[in-house]
Amino acid sequence: MSERAISIVLVEDDPDWRRGLIAYLNGEPDMEVVGEADHADAALTIVAERNPDVILLDIMLADSPEGLRLAAELSVASNARVIMLTSMEDRAFVVEAFRAGAVNYLVKSDFTSIPSAVRKAAEDRSAIDGSAARLMLEEFRRLKKLEREYETDKFKRMLTPSEVQLLSMIHEGYSQTQIAEKSFLSLRTVKNHVNNILRKLGGKSSKEAAQRAKDNDLF
Repeated sequence: MSERAISIVLVEDDPDWRRGLIAYLNGEPDMEVVGEADHADAALTIVAERNPDVILLDIMLADSPEGLRLAAELSVASNARVIMLTSMEDRAFVVEAFRAGAVNYLVKSDFTSIPSAVRKAAEDRSAIDGSAARLMLEEFRRLKKLEREYETDKFKRMLTPSEVQLLSMIHEGYSQTQIAEKSFLSLRTVKNHVNNILRKLGGKSSKEAAQRAKDNDLF
């Protein structure tokens, strides 16, 4: 084995898959698996002892996503680059893996891509796996949609139906005097409504408040 071989620690609780992957990686001329573990405590000990270049870490350990917590610990406790392995694509897991400090996320079925990912990680130039990047984008879009729905719902709950109607008319270009005439209200009442809206929303003008209501799909 070359002195320049990339040292790897594999953390995986499936003994058959662990044995097969170790044999596969040791067959690469520039790689050596210097340690293996099937649970978190053993992984922390082995990584501290062997100081590997790269850690291949299964997300699911003992039927739970223990690998995510372990990735965060290993990222702090060592200089090794962590690559997460999983048997399934999960958008939430992908995001959490990178938050925990992983440099890549690979699906086990695509095991032939692991040596290349290890080399890139060891050279500190990891490119996120294509499927992981897609899942991350989908998850970010989902979270963005949820955030927008939450903000819209919060915005709606701040206003009464009559205030929403008033903002709709302001957005359409009606003046406060015209709104008063069309709504059979006094101008003073309309002004009070506008002041209440601005106090609730913290806006600088009724037109700005109307645009915010429009942006939040209130009309």
